[in-house]
Amino acid sequence: MALKLNPVIFPSACKLPYHSRSVRSPRVAMASTLHSTPKEANNLKKPYCPPREVHVQVTHSMAPEKIEIFKSLNDWAEKNILVLLKPVESSWQPSDFLPLPESEGFYDQIKELRERCKELPDDYFVVLVGDMITEEALPTYQTMLNTLDGVRDETGASLTSWAIWTRAWTAEENRHGDLLNRYLYLSGRVDMKQIEKTIQYLIGSGMDPKTENNPYLGFIYTSFQERATFISHGNTARLAKEHGDMKLAQICGFIASDEKRHETAYTKIVEKLFEVDPDDTVLALADMMKKKISMPAHLMFDGEDDNLFEHYSSVAQRIGVYTAKDYADILEFLVGRWNVEKLTGLSGEGRRAQDFVCGLPARIRRLEERAQARAKQRSTVPFSWIFERKLIV
Repeated sequence: MALKLNPVIFPSACKLPYHSRSVRSPRVAMASTLHSTPKEANNLKKPYCPPREVHVQVTHSMAPEKIEIFKSLNDWAEKNILVLLKPVESSWQPSDFLPLPESEGFYDQIKELRERCKELPDDYFVVLVGDMITEEALPTYQTMLNTLDGVRDETGASLTSWAIWTRAWTAEENRHGDLLNRYLYLSGRVDMKQIEKTIQYLIGSGMDPKTENNPYLGFIYTSFQERATFISHGNTARLAKEHGDMKLAQICGFIASDEKRHETAYTKIVEKLFEVDPDDTVLALADMMKKKISMPAHLMFDGEDDNLFEHYSSVAQRIGVYTAKDYADILEFLVGRWNVEKLTGLSGEGRRAQDFVCGLPARIRRLEERAQARAKQRSTVPFSWIFERKLIV
């Protein structure tokens, strides 16, 4: 799930030197471009290039000796992280919630589903589609996890605990996009070809989470993201229930439950890193928050709207699915979950990072309130996902 926050600019006094001796590499500015989509005929003999590109990136910022920390935690991960995965035979599957094509009542079930969907407004569908597209870009997320030094799946079938987790986590997550995609297809309320194009564009563009092949940064990022998706799917469940679609509420609720379990796993990993290496872990947390958490689908494009991600995020904010308040609340939750305020024995750099992170939720809320007060009058934009109907953003 994704949200574009209003720009947050911190006073110079809040800027910290995040270049840890053992975790961080020199800071490199990030830049991206958006390619206009040429006519199909013009593409026949041209090499493919994604519509959105990130040109400058930092790689391998973790000191090589830190890899030994993750190797030493392999047995710990087996006992504490792999146990959070569910056996396939006891897991729900998308077909549990959808009309069964072998059933004699298949067409009646589809008719009932469509009748329920009539009560759901367009803005809800835009957010649900955005959530589904984010889930469908799962290949990108597995790729991202396998960029992380010390924990990647080196062979594609590695038996390290880290590699087993990544594959099984991906397998569990795969059901989310499958289920939402099929439900939306059957609903008849959305333009599936435009949605499918958006998914293809997004997977082709990838993502830029600014995690730098660094598992300290990577696991902080996934901790934040899993909680964000838990909140988002929980709110789409709540809204579906309010509009009378109890089956869709159940679907979103089950997905939210998975996300909560995955959040538990990733926050446990970071908790362990705070235990074994508190200084570099708090520096990594401060670094990720200074860069701000970029949402997984931030390179979203449908072939038409150059600001699709921002527009989708604005609708999500407006209907209360995922908001700026949620962003600050997640950070506050994680700071408390990891007992960041109680860390002791930190270096001077670590203490400055600690102070920065602990004071950041309140600062984000204040700046967001000011930004909202200065916000321009809302406009309407068409969404290709709902046949070009316009919504307030």
